[in-house]
Amino acid sequence: MASHIRIGTRRSPLAQWQANWVSQALSEKGVSSDLVLIETRGDRMQHVGIPEIGSKGVFTEDLEHQLKAGTIDIAVHSAKDMPSELPVGFEIVAFTEREQAHDVVVSFRQDLSLEEPLTIGTSSTRRRAFLAHYHPQVTTCGVRGNLQTRIGKVESGEMDAVVLAFAGVHRMGMDHLIKVHLPLKQFVPAVGQGSLAVEASKDLPADKRSLLTAILDHKDTHLVISGERSFLRRLQGGCSIPAFAHGTLNRETLRIQGGLISLNGKAKSEFIVEGHSRDADALGHELAGKVLAEGGKEILDEIRKQLNQ
Repeated sequence: MASHIRIGTRRSPLAQWQANWVSQALSEKGVSSDLVLIETRGDRMQHVGIPEIGSKGVFTEDLEHQLKAGTIDIAVHSAKDMPSELPVGFEIVAFTEREQAHDVVVSFRQDLSLEEPLTIGTSSTRRRAFLAHYHPQVTTCGVRGNLQTRIGKVESGEMDAVVLAFAGVHRMGMDHLIKVHLPLKQFVPAVGQGSLAVEASKDLPADKRSLLTAILDHKDTHLVISGERSFLRRLQGGCSIPAFAHGTLNRETLRIQGGLISLNGKAKSEFIVEGHSRDADALGHELAGKVLAEGGKEILDEIRKQLNQ
């Protein structure tokens, strides 16, 4: 049996909920653990948008420093926050079973409709672009902070609503504030959305790694997200790039829908690929190739020009 596990996590209530979920899963298998709270660059710089902070490692870098130093054994992240390529010396030892992956509109207004002019908060370039594409009458504004902070800005009247991942809203017990469930096939989620990623240093002893994977890793989710991350890796997309992909598994058939959308929502390149689940990485790579060949490269070049990347 592995020794005590030190779990690194961001300080937000949702991040701590996620880390506690991992801790409970370990406890059920007889493995003790405790949480180590760590503030990340993305948490410290809430006065600016994600693209201005940096496109990669915004919420993961500081936890990786602690993994490398050996002060924590694992770091628990929202899988959608993980860069498509990890720094040398780190690996994902588990993806937990995925919650529903779609986005939702959260508001205190009972009669809210996306068919009317609204001001909706989101820090995601993907969500902004999709709202502009499908609901051009909606105005978006930037909003940072943890889930409770963002919802608080809606309650105070700073905006009509915010768009969030269903998974986070559900985990925080705030389902009653959901006014619209955005359709998954239109508002395709960020890569990995709905799952937790458990990251470790490659120096972690093999017995600990094996036990953590055996307890925490959901094999089907891991396979699907591997395909999605292969897509993102070929695009070299970071948090500021409005790329999207969502995979589903039907027995041994993996289907991935994904693409790129321009920042203003006017241009979109989107495809679906299907194949055997054992070829998950190849399918993601194929999907990115289709997207880039059919308008995606031009969209990506323009995005990077606008973001000065």
